[in-house]
Amino acid sequence: MIDDDALRRLLAEDVPYGDLTTGLLGIGGQPGRMVFFARAAMVACATEEAARLCELGGARLFGDVVPSGTPVVAGTRLLAAEAPAGVLHSVWKAAQVLVETLSGVATAARALVLAARTVNPTITVACTRKSFPGTRALSVRAIMAGGAIPHRLGLSDSLLVFAEHRLFLPAGLPPETWIGRLKAAAPERKVAVEVATVEEALDVAGAGVDILQLEKFSPEEVHRVAERLRSMAPTVVLVAAGGIDVHNAAAYAQAGARVLATSAPYHAKPADVQVHFQAVPG
Repeated sequence: MIDDDALRRLLAEDVPYGDLTTGLLGIGGQPGRMVFFARAAMVACATEEAARLCELGGARLFGDVVPSGTPVVAGTRLLAAEAPAGVLHSVWKAAQVLVETLSGVATAARALVLAARTVNPTITVACTRKSFPGTRALSVRAIMAGGAIPHRLGLSDSLLVFAEHRLFLPAGLPPETWIGRLKAAAPERKVAVEVATVEEALDVAGAGVDILQLEKFSPEEVHRVAERLRSMAPTVVLVAAGGIDVHNAAAYAQAGARVLATSAPYHAKPADVQVHFQAVPG
């Protein structure tokens, strides 16, 4: 769940100085209801946060709230709230856009996971930290609702050595040396290294790395690395990264990748959520 402070900021962003239209019409005190429906099949996400937005604004929920991560069909009622019209209008769009945006990401993540798991039921889809700036918590919420996991939440949580790191190491320093240093300094963590060629992958794999991240490899190149590692380093985890989406996920799974690292779900089209208002006789 996204915390109340973040949700209050969403409300303040949409209604910074009151609702001019509702106020001037003089309808703010009239009782009403607001019901959210899925217009098409999707994976629901942020329904709990939308419900909490309603509560923070002063509305009362009625009926069940569909949990995040639930696949729903068109016409499914997601949540409902009742309150004076002024309250309903103050929370309406913030709640709707939150559900639409995150459900779109969750739906795309689920589609990618399913595409990969048609080939390998145990493969993991991990979404990178390349979400829209400032939306990390929301983005992670959405991809996990779709069945993916975070690839890295930030630089503090894992050891991943890029070429941009190796550039600053002493020239000619063998990978066994700097990989060994990392393992000695942080023995409870696995060491991952991103590589750009098959030859580089095999060189690093023989140096004791735990995880190889294959950046922008074709499925055929991933397969070549996977086949070689069966005999030389069978415990090394292969992560395919770069350009992976719902259209090629199965090919990378077939090639032998254990993890697919992708940012594709973050760019998904928002889901379509209908919000129906009803005036309630006083």
